[in-house]
Amino acid sequence: MTEFDAEFSAGNPEGIKLPLMSLREVVMFPRSIVPLFVGRDASIKAIDSAIENYGKNIFLVAQREPEMEKPGPEDVFPVGTVSKVLQILRLPDGTIKVLFEGLYRARWTGGELVADSEESAFPVVEVEPLDDDGEVGPEVDALVRATHEALEEYSKNNKKLAQEALAAILSLTSAGKLADAVMPHLKVDYRKKQEILENTDPANRLEAVFELLQGEIAITSMEKRIKNRVKNQMERNQREYYLNEQIKAIHKEMGREDDPQAEVNDLEEQLRAKDMPDEAREKALRELKKLRQMPSSSAEYTVVRNYVDWILDLPWNVQKETSIDIDEARRILDNDHYGLEKPKERILEYLAVQKLVKKLKGPILCLVGPPGVGKTSLARSVATATGREFVRLSLGGVRDEAEIRGHRRTYVGAMPGKILQSLKRVKFNNPLFCLDEIDKMSTDFRGDPSSALLEVLDPEQNSSFGDHYLDLDYDLSQIFFITTANSLHSIPLPLQDRMEIIRLPGYLETEKRRIARDFLLPKQIEQHGLQPDNIKLSDNALLDIIRTYTREAGVRSLEREVATICRKTAMQLVEKDDMDRTVTVSKQNLSSFLGVKKYRYGEKENQPQIGVSTGLAYTELGGELLMVETAIMPGSGKVSITGKLGDVMTESAKAALSYVRSRSDMFGLRPDFHSEIDIHVHVPEGATPKDGPSAGITLTTSLVSALLGVPVRDDLAMTGEITLRGRVLPIGGLREKLLAAHRGHIKKVLIPRDNEKDLKEVPDEILRGLTIVPVDHIDDVLPHALQAEADAIYTKMDEHTPLYCSLRKGSEEVSAQSH
Repeated sequence: MTEFDAEFSAGNPEGIKLPLMSLREVVMFPRSIVPLFVGRDASIKAIDSAIENYGKNIFLVAQREPEMEKPGPEDVFPVGTVSKVLQILRLPDGTIKVLFEGLYRARWTGGELVADSEESAFPVVEVEPLDDDGEVGPEVDALVRATHEALEEYSKNNKKLAQEALAAILSLTSAGKLADAVMPHLKVDYRKKQEILENTDPANRLEAVFELLQGEIAITSMEKRIKNRVKNQMERNQREYYLNEQIKAIHKEMGREDDPQAEVNDLEEQLRAKDMPDEAREKALRELKKLRQMPSSSAEYTVVRNYVDWILDLPWNVQKETSIDIDEARRILDNDHYGLEKPKERILEYLAVQKLVKKLKGPILCLVGPPGVGKTSLARSVATATGREFVRLSLGGVRDEAEIRGHRRTYVGAMPGKILQSLKRVKFNNPLFCLDEIDKMSTDFRGDPSSALLEVLDPEQNSSFGDHYLDLDYDLSQIFFITTANSLHSIPLPLQDRMEIIRLPGYLETEKRRIARDFLLPKQIEQHGLQPDNIKLSDNALLDIIRTYTREAGVRSLEREVATICRKTAMQLVEKDDMDRTVTVSKQNLSSFLGVKKYRYGEKENQPQIGVSTGLAYTELGGELLMVETAIMPGSGKVSITGKLGDVMTESAKAALSYVRSRSDMFGLRPDFHSEIDIHVHVPEGATPKDGPSAGITLTTSLVSALLGVPVRDDLAMTGEITLRGRVLPIGGLREKLLAAHRGHIKKVLIPRDNEKDLKEVPDEILRGLTIVPVDHIDDVLPHALQAEADAIYTKMDEHTPLYCSLRKGSEEVSAQSH
C-alpha cells in the first residue's frame, strides 16, 4: 500500500469516480484534443480501466515535479480535466499513443488505490466539476474581440497553428471557451497553464490568456527576425563561398596559384594567434577587412598589406631570456677593456640595481669620450654580460625626425623609424640599444631628431612610444638604452637631462702600450695570417709608435699602425718564402716599417720666448697643448685675433686685453699705451677650430709677456678662465689636459683652485711627473709664468710697481726650488 490508501479512503461516496493519470509538463484543457505518449505502468493501467469500466473517461491532472516517477497525492495539482479517450495505439516497445479530448475542468477530493501489483497501482478519485459560468457584457465582448485580433497576428508568425484550427477558435464568442481553446497553442510554462486551468472566472481567465498571447506575439516576431537575419547571413556566406571558389578557379586557369583571399585568411589566423596588445590586433583586423575588399593589383593593396606585415613582424611581447651575473659581467668587461675602471664600476652598479628591482626603469647611460676609447665596444660587452641582443644604431648625420618616428602612411614608401626597424630585425623587444654618435645629429627643415629622442630616452614616457607609421603605442621600456658621444656641447640640454653621463677619458701611454701588446697586436697577427713568433715588437718601439706616429686619446690609429707593421712583415715573409722567420721591430728600424715620423712628441717650446705661452685645451681627441702668441708693433690701437677662434675664445682675448688696460699702472705702463701700438694675438694651427673660455689666463700671460718684454717659461702650462677683475674660474677636462701636459714634458701646470678637488680623478702616474699649482687670481699666475731671472728684464718697469715685487719674489722662489 502507498500514500494513496490513506488519502483516497476518505472520499465522497456519492461523487463521480474516475481513474487519475498524472501528466509531466502537460496541462489538459477542456475542449482540446491532445495526443500523448504513455509509458508508465500505472498510467497504462489507468487508461485501460477507463476504457473498460468508466466509459473511456479519465481524470488528467499535471504533477508538480516532472522528474518524479511515482507521485503521491501532494505531488499533483488539485485541479485537472476530465477527458475522454478517443483513440489508442499500442507500440512495439510497450508504450501507447493515446488521443485525449478534454471535457470539463474538475477538482479531485479523494479516492482509493486500484492495482494488480504495487508497480502498476493507479488511483481512482472522486472528482467535482467546477462551475465555468461568468458575466457577459461589453467589456467581455471587447476582450474577446481583442483576443481574436491578437490570435490572428500570432498565427502569422506561428505557422504551426493550422488555418482550420484558427477558424474554429475564431468562431468562439464565449470568454471561457475561447480561453481554453487558445491555451494549448501557446508555448508557455506548464505552471502558467495550470494557473489558467484553475481560474474559474471566464473573463479573468481570458484576460490572463490575452496577456500571455501578447508576450508570445513579441517573442515569435523576435524569433522571426532572428531567423531571417541568420538566413540572410547564411545566404551571403554561401554566396561569398561560391564567388571565392569561382575566383580560385579563375586564378588557376590564369596560372596564378596564390589566392589573395587565402593569404588574407592566413594573415588573420596569424594575427589572432600572435601575442600582441588588443589595440594592435583590432587595428590590424580592421585593415584586413579593407584588404578583402581590394583587388590585389591596386597600389593601396600593397600599402595595407605592408602595414599588416609590419604589425605581425614586430616583437610586441616577445622577450629574450636574460640574466645578470655581476661576477661574470665584471670578468667580461675586464677581458674586453683594459683600464676604464670608473666607467666599468658605474656600469656594474647599474646592473646590480637592475638585478634587485627586476625591471629596467632607470637612467639611460651616456658614454662620453674621445674617439677610439671603446665606447661602442663597451656597450657590446654589456649586452654580452646581460644576455641581450646587441643593436647598434648610428645617429651620425641624422637630420630627419622621421628616422626616429617613421613616416606617416600617406607618403609613398613610408615605413617605421629606425627604432622599430631594429626591433623587427632582432625579433625581441628587450635588446640592448646602442645609440651611437648621438652628438652628431643635426637639425634642418625636416625636423629635429634629437627632440624625437626625448620620448625614446625617457623611462617615464617610452612605455607608450608613438611611431607615425604604426599609429599605435609601442612599449620601449624593456629596452636597455646606452648612448655614446664625443662631446656634450652639441647635445641639447633636455636630452642630456634624461641621461646619466659617464665620461671615458683618454688612455695613458702605459695603458696604450698594454692594450697594444695584449690585444691589438695578437688581433692583427691573426687577421694577417701570421704566427705569434713571426713578429717581435719591442716596448720602446711601441712607445715610439704611440708618441710619434699617433696623436689621439683612443687606440684606433695605434691599431692601424700595428696593422701596417703586420702587413710589412707578411710582405717580407712571402718575398723570402720563409714562414718561420722572426721579424724584429725596434725603435731604430721603426721608420722602415711606418715611414717618417708624423708628429713631434712634446710640443712645448725649447726655450722661453717673449709673448708665447703654453695653454691646455680639451678637444674631441683628448687633451692638447695650445700655444698662444702675441706680437706688439707700432700702430694706432688696432687689435687682431686670428687662429680660427670661436666666439667664446675671442671674448676671452678681449677680456684679457681689458684686464691689462685696467691694471696698466701696476705693470708700469702709461694709461694710453694701447693707442700707440697694434696687438696681434694668434693661436697656431689656424685650420683647426678652437673655442672655449679655458684659455683666458694663457691669453693674458702672453699679452703681458709681449707688453713687458718678459719671456714665459717654456716648461710651464696653464689653464683657466679669466674675468675682467682678474679672477681665475674653474674649467673642465682637467684629466685630459694634465695628460697632454705629461705627454708634452711639461714640468709645472697652473690650474684654478676650484679644480683642485678634481685631482683625485687623475692617475698618480701623471701627477708624479707634474708640479700642480692652484691659483685664484692672475696675480698668482704671472709670478710663476714669467721668466724673471735676468736683471735686464726689469729695466722696462718701475722698480716700485707691485708687479716688479711679485716677479722678484717669484724668481727667488724659482731659484730656491731649482737649488
